[in-house]
Amino acid sequence: MRVLLVGGGGREHALALGLAADPAVTQVIAAPGNPGIAAVADLRAVDATDPAAVAALAVETGVDLVVIGPEAPLVAGVADAVRAKGIAVFGPSAAAARLEGSKAFAKDVMTAAGVPTARAFTCADPESVGRALDEFGPPYVVKNDGLAAGKGVVVTDDRARAEEHARECGRVVVEEYLDGPEVSLFVVTDGEAAVPLLPAQDFKRIGDGDTGPNTGGMGAYAPLPWAPPGLVDEVMRDVVHPTLAELRRRGAPFAGLLYVGLAITASGPRVIEFNARFGDPETQVVLALLETPLGGLLHAAATGTLAGHPPLRWRDGAAVTVVVASEGYPGTPRTGDVITGADRPGIIHAGTARRADDGALLSAGGRVLCGTATGPDLAAARDAAYELVRGIGLPGSQHRTDIAAAAVEGRIRIPG
Repeated sequence: MRVLLVGGGGREHALALGLAADPAVTQVIAAPGNPGIAAVADLRAVDATDPAAVAALAVETGVDLVVIGPEAPLVAGVADAVRAKGIAVFGPSAAAARLEGSKAFAKDVMTAAGVPTARAFTCADPESVGRALDEFGPPYVVKNDGLAAGKGVVVTDDRARAEEHARECGRVVVEEYLDGPEVSLFVVTDGEAAVPLLPAQDFKRIGDGDTGPNTGGMGAYAPLPWAPPGLVDEVMRDVVHPTLAELRRRGAPFAGLLYVGLAITASGPRVIEFNARFGDPETQVVLALLETPLGGLLHAAATGTLAGHPPLRWRDGAAVTVVVASEGYPGTPRTGDVITGADRPGIIHAGTARRADDGALLSAGGRVLCGTATGPDLAAARDAAYELVRGIGLPGSQHRTDIAAAAVEGRIRIPG
């Protein structure tokens, strides 16, 4: 099987490693890819959000499967264009990807499906925003209705900051705050059958102790030793299958990766958000523990044969990833710095580039690298991940020092 992987970030590097390790995958082509992905895949230039260009590349390369990593190509309809060429694609249609592309649409689907989630109002003017903030009180939760690369949500006790974010976004969803630890659950689905992966937890804020502004994610770990027993079964029953059924009812069946972001509240799991693709950086830890060949699993979802796929197999132990970000991130990141120590196993490339004249590795984004490690338990995996991070040289870089610490020390508590 030949696979075309669309995207060029840390999630796609993790996917490329998983695909390349599948004995049934004979070649991985990545477009546009990155220097880390280049070690296991052939790189091709493409505008990942141009449906016609990606479909043409899939035809030209004669691939058997296209795997779309980021959300923007999905919302733009890249999966539709590839399917129209008769090529299997892992990724939902543009109609189904609205589940991530519009927070208001996602809320409408959840309400119709009876999915447990926060109460919310969709607002497009200061007056309606003010009424919603009055209704819920602090902490205020204000979400950009559209795509925002993981940085469209503000959770704050500062009402002025909440109102400012709403003005910057234009159309927003204002929600009640959900109190409880957060969980990311990835579900592979062909629209009917659905297979959950291991739950993970990521860290959105830039600073230790969950301080500072939101980012695209500064680290993650899996599995979750504190998760309630039966959590995954409950979420599949009360969230995933009702959501998939509602999307089928609307004529927009969802085939691909349904990302369920949850808060584990005193009243049980509540959906914070849906995404239409693998999360970053949770993908790095979940796939590090997946023993089942990745290519075969994604191909089964892309071809409607997931119900016949063998049960998933998982490696023992735990995985932790720690993101190394550029100076200035999540604001305007500094780029163009020379990176050292990034050529070791476990280093995932997220925002890197090669200098043309001498091939030096340079920073080329906000989140630059991830140190990803496994171990017999969470503490050992955490130690190994930070050992990788300590070996990375990037001037002015920043990383959190507390990824998975609360879980290792048994400090995570579910309200109630």
